[in-house]
Amino acid sequence: MRIRKVVALAGALTLSLLTGCAKGDSAGSSGNTVTYWLWDSNQLPAYQACAKDFEKQNPGLRIKITQMGWDDYWTKLTASFIAGTQPDVFTDHIQKFGQFADLDVLQPLDDLVIDEADYQPGLASSWVGQDGHRYGSPKDWDTVALFYNQKMAQAAGLTPEELNSLSWNPKDGGTFEKAIAHLTIDKNGKRGDEPGFDKRHVKVYGLATGGAGDGDGQTQWSNFAASAGWSYTDKKRWGTKYQYDSKTFQSVITWYFGLAKKGYLAPFTDYSQGANPANAQVASGRAATAFDGAWMISTYYGFKGVKIGTAFTPTGPTGKRATMMNGLADSITKNARNKRGAEKWVKYLSSNECQKTVGGYGIVFPATPDGTNAAVAAYKKKGIDVTAFTRAVADKKDSTTFSFPITDYAADVYALIRPAMQDVYANDAPVSGLDKTNDQINFILGQ
Repeated sequence: MRIRKVVALAGALTLSLLTGCAKGDSAGSSGNTVTYWLWDSNQLPAYQACAKDFEKQNPGLRIKITQMGWDDYWTKLTASFIAGTQPDVFTDHIQKFGQFADLDVLQPLDDLVIDEADYQPGLASSWVGQDGHRYGSPKDWDTVALFYNQKMAQAAGLTPEELNSLSWNPKDGGTFEKAIAHLTIDKNGKRGDEPGFDKRHVKVYGLATGGAGDGDGQTQWSNFAASAGWSYTDKKRWGTKYQYDSKTFQSVITWYFGLAKKGYLAPFTDYSQGANPANAQVASGRAATAFDGAWMISTYYGFKGVKIGTAFTPTGPTGKRATMMNGLADSITKNARNKRGAEKWVKYLSSNECQKTVGGYGIVFPATPDGTNAAVAAYKKKGIDVTAFTRAVADKKDSTTFSFPITDYAADVYALIRPAMQDVYANDAPVSGLDKTNDQINFILGQ
């Protein structure tokens, strides 16, 4: 593992040197143009509207927006840092933040004077690096909830009130497992909790699969692990030790993937990020429910012929529900060609004015409270109740929120934990094998 660490450090150093030597020809921007990259096509119209307003307020400045798909986005962004063609500003993800900050390709945003109190709690503080500098300006946030096929739930005799009050535990799965089992139907019409159920020939799974969840399990097992009292690392931010060797975590994973063995959770082979994600399984009638993020609300409610509802994540052994609360941010590249224009644009993006504009499109929840309220109102106009996503943020009496793990060497951690989790899910590898993976990860972190 020491060799892996040395290679990773060498690669990081090479990238830092290359970006440091780049001339900053940022994606063809000129003195009066600010280049801005984002990945979500659904959000493009909202940010085009913000760009139009910004240009009116800043005569002589032009915003050039480039949108591309998730996978292409990060590949091209990394390549642009190396080639010196990086954008002035880009939409940043907390999973990537640690590594970008470590590689010194981000511009500190301290001069923008971001007031954390202007945004939903916890969003702004997540973008402060270990060096005390800010590298991201709050953009939006999301949580996770349970999407379900209303017709299938009704046929199973499950009311919205029941789905909103489910609980679980790693011993018998609680009322959540009972509900998922009852929603599962085999090819002969037998439900998962009925005698004669054939788990080898399932027609409708109670719960769609979103894959193994890699190391964060955002829309898979994260809400269960957190509601059982587990956390990814020893610290809330910039942890130095991962805890995949925890007995609590491993009991959660054993139970969660055990649902697939029982025939209630769709098997690993059903999942494909591009061709058959969880939402496609629900849309096709292959699954009755799916845990997914708020960024997917419009997708689920846009299914033709399928009426969708949403429910809270189930209450866990801690007595609380849990959901990951992720927040995106806008970052400026260190070698941005139009740095002054980039700073003005990022300041505007984080303003209440722009965030209310974005919220009005009903696509995401902007980071400011007013932006969030605008989004809630926009969803309501569409006939969509988003309480399952907003309640955990507005009222934490019975719910808790948590963030992605933020540590150094995120790419190396991912490279180790991803195949290990897939092995447990797909190949029934013993969950105790995560002890070794955890040791390898912590060795990279210097433990």
